[in-house]
Amino acid sequence: MDPKPRPNHRVYLEVLRRMTPEQRLLKAFELSEFSKALFVEGLRRRHPDMPDAEFHQLFLKRLEKCHNRNY
Repeated sequence: MDPKPRPNHRVYLEVLRRMTPEQRLLKAFELSEFSKALFVEGLRRRHPDMPDAEFHQLFLKRLEKCHNRNY
């Protein structure tokens, strides 16, 4: 049983099936960029006065925590 209702899941799967492999890959890149932008924006909101160089180091440190070390 699903933990929450997903009324549009079937439609979502149909849309994915109609996409070409290239379109799906481009969508994956787009979603990846969007996720990264949200991550940076959230981090910047928590540290608005941090200098850019220090912020970049913090970003890299936090990003490393997300890295899947199983590869």
